[in-house]
Amino acid sequence: MTSHIWYISLSVIAVITLLASGPQDLMAAEMLSDEQKKERVYSIYTDYKKDFPAVEDISPQKAIDLWQQGRVIFLDARKPEEMAVSMLPGAISKKQFLQNPGVYGDRTIVTYCTISYRSGIFARDLAKEGSNLVNLTGGILAWIHEGGKVYDQKGQVTNRVHVYGDRWNYAPDRYETVTFSLLEKIF
Repeated sequence: MTSHIWYISLSVIAVITLLASGPQDLMAAEMLSDEQKKERVYSIYTDYKKDFPAVEDISPQKAIDLWQQGRVIFLDARKPEEMAVSMLPGAISKKQFLQNPGVYGDRTIVTYCTISYRSGIFARDLAKEGSNLVNLTGGILAWIHEGGKVYDQKGQVTNRVHVYGDRWNYAPDRYETVTFSLLEKIF
């Protein structure tokens, strides 16, 4: 009986979460053009920026240029399950970075996540400890909208991207989006 109540409670939480996100976020993405999706990504990021105003941003194009010059390390602030879907080229995890932050020399450390909220908070918090990270404006979604490539666990270019949840499902049409259910996030 207790497990039945637990399941009902989780179902109620899932419904409340869906309703709170608003129908415009759940269904509208599939009806938008890629350009409109890109605009939405940047708009969401602008709203998020208020929580880490002192963190320096870097545009996807500037990050692509630095990557092509070998002058950047990408730091993925997402969960391992998200990173398993795809990552920016040569990205490291938060855990890898925190084990020895000084090893990355004079390269620019660019942190990111789906839309760069979690990474912005991470960069803000590490700045208090003396680390200087820049945050990728618009995250992995802006990166792929601007022509950047993502890679799977084998280092191969992929068209799959984890978008954390339906509320952030603004990948270009040529991408397959992956999300995890509410139950998978909890357990």
